[in-house]
Amino acid sequence: MSALAPTVQAFFTERLITQRNASPHTIAAYRDTFRLLLRFAAAATGKPPSQLEIDDLDARVIGRFLEDLERNRHNSVRTRNARLAAIHSLFRYAALRHPEHADVIQRVLAIPHKRFDRALVCFLTREEIEALLAAPNRDTRIGRRDHALLLVAVQTGLRVSELTGLTCADLRLGAGRHLFCRGKNRKQRCVPLTAQTVAVLKTWLAERHGEAHEVLFPTNRGGRLSRDTVQWLITKHVAAAAHRCPSLATKHITPNVLRHTCAMKLRQAGVDVSVIALWLGHEGIETTSIYLNADLRIKEQALARTAPPGTSTSRYRAPDTLLAFLDGL
Repeated sequence: MSALAPTVQAFFTERLITQRNASPHTIAAYRDTFRLLLRFAAAATGKPPSQLEIDDLDARVIGRFLEDLERNRHNSVRTRNARLAAIHSLFRYAALRHPEHADVIQRVLAIPHKRFDRALVCFLTREEIEALLAAPNRDTRIGRRDHALLLVAVQTGLRVSELTGLTCADLRLGAGRHLFCRGKNRKQRCVPLTAQTVAVLKTWLAERHGEAHEVLFPTNRGGRLSRDTVQWLITKHVAAAAHRCPSLATKHITPNVLRHTCAMKLRQAGVDVSVIALWLGHEGIETTSIYLNADLRIKEQALARTAPPGTSTSRYRAPDTLLAFLDGL
């Protein structure tokens, strides 16, 4: 076995699991990255993965691997950068254990992240929301589950992992009604619920008959919904709702779009960006600022407050009360 194999194993067992106490999502993402990388390097060198050396993963090979992700696997630039971040993390760890490979390691760490265009966020209008929520057939149990799930997603803005991870005990439907969720980076937060959402959830809980530890929105067999299943049911109901609201057919609706919709509703209601950041579980308001850029009405209001070039402003004078009365007729 080469020096690379025990380094990779120690990186997962010592650095990620023991020292950093990384989440299962992080470990799975890093695992997938190195499975792809080692298979790519093995095909390029003709060596089995367990016999690869650190020098076999030099900057040239890593660069070709990143190109392969985009060109052949059709990964986005964001995915490419996420894979590179995992590789950088491993090589920073390897630099402490194998200083004799410092030159190769530093060249890999010097590979930059790739820039990408930041598109405007996609979100649903009020008419589109109403059409989507009306799409599930509430004469069936699955339809009632889907309706409750979509309503919670739009109203709370939960991530899809937070949504599928909700348990029956996470609902607080008494005084101060809210739901409790465990978010990204192990952050816990409470999200308030509207009266409409509470009424739907009370009806669903009565039908669900679940124990406190069981998931709130289960599969037919009582298990946890997967990310792909949530995307599938959203796509199905969007297709049905498009007959009532044709503009839905022009949008690619994902669970993240429902999250964006919640944020845009809050922003259009005048809620401060810092409050929206807390609501969504963002690390800082920098991430939440994308909703300012996406809201055209805010820009139109700002434009309406500016004076056209070449015009002069004057002091406001209250109109005569009698003339004001006549003008109002």
